[in-house]
Amino acid sequence: MKTISTLALAAGMVAAGAGAAFAQGASSDAILRTYADIALAGYEDALTTARALDAATNALIANPSDETLLAARAAWIASRPSYQQTEAFRFGNAVVDAWEGKVNAWPLDEGLIDYVDASYGAESDANGLYTANVIANPKLSIDGQEVDATEITPEFLASTLQEAGGIESNVATGYHAVEFLLWGQDLNGTGPGAGQRPFTDYSTEANAARRGQYLDAATDLLVTDLEEMVAAWAEGGEARTALGESGLSTILTGMGSLSFGELAGERMKLGLLLHDPEEEHDCFSDNTHASHLNDGIGIRNVYLGRYVRVDGSVVEGPSISALVAAKDAKLDAEVRSQLDDSVAKLQAVADRAAGGEAYDQQIGEGNVEGNATVQAAIDALIAQTRGVERAVALLDLGDAVTIEQSDSLTNPDAVFE
Repeated sequence: MKTISTLALAAGMVAAGAGAAFAQGASSDAILRTYADIALAGYEDALTTARALDAATNALIANPSDETLLAARAAWIASRPSYQQTEAFRFGNAVVDAWEGKVNAWPLDEGLIDYVDASYGAESDANGLYTANVIANPKLSIDGQEVDATEITPEFLASTLQEAGGIESNVATGYHAVEFLLWGQDLNGTGPGAGQRPFTDYSTEANAARRGQYLDAATDLLVTDLEEMVAAWAEGGEARTALGESGLSTILTGMGSLSFGELAGERMKLGLLLHDPEEEHDCFSDNTHASHLNDGIGIRNVYLGRYVRVDGSVVEGPSISALVAAKDAKLDAEVRSQLDDSVAKLQAVADRAAGGEAYDQQIGEGNVEGNATVQAAIDALIAQTRGVERAVALLDLGDAVTIEQSDSLTNPDAVFE
């Protein structure tokens, strides 16, 4: 298995020459084909690793033990890099953004799914299902209607429980629901340690059979949802076809929005402002550092038109980098340098985590060095967004590109209101 560091290195080996490799004949159609081919390969890899996760969770359910639980957790962690690198395809692609909430929505009110610690609280003014605990309760009331939850199936999770009552934090499906079922709550605050769910939750503890039923349904559904997105990026698929309408603006919208509003803002700066461990993407597993790093790598992938697959093979072709370089080589070199810098700064966050200081500890109040490491990554992401905006202007795409914003970056006082 590649380590985070070697994965980042492999993805960045061509940073100095990617634009030149395809500088001739970098038509819009050719660039969009590369972009779609990378999307397809990324979602195929995400599907492959999700199937491995499904097999590992099946083994846990069939034979609960420390070994099978640890193997399932390892399979979950291994499934994240390829998926996170696809997040650069979200913004600007309506097909992907409408679908994404099924597989990667967060944060979630975990009391909807299973038991929680008393510190979680018993109720929420914003969510009547805050502690519904579907695993313990085969009957639920949703919007005043009794719901039969006797059988926890993929269909039940997707059509009834996901965003039940119209509440976004009622996340019942996807990576983070599975993550919670494998780790349980992380009750360590900004101290060391991830969730510590015991394997006995799937054998001798109360509702073990229903917990296994939920985990089985959630992983099966994750595979099905990823199969849907693979089909959407295949030849003739909905997402690939839609590129003909949106054009190159889609690539730069995705790069800028993930860089700025989503990653630098909502996923990083918000948690740093609040010093809140609940504001971390993979909060149960303490894997947030890896998810942020692979988001950064994914942004760079689409600019360079190059993706390293989980099997080590490479998908590459004409890129936005080549198009920008043909018009302004200096700007292209600057953007590529900014992308490399943001990946390096995100790698520094990951390196601290590898050294024993998890992301939630790095954003903790009073951790001067950890806070500074995270802030440096945020600053690099903001800088690369400015580079993306200059590329948008160079290519005369300003009217077609809208970059997602975040109060955490543009109006931080609002975060505390």
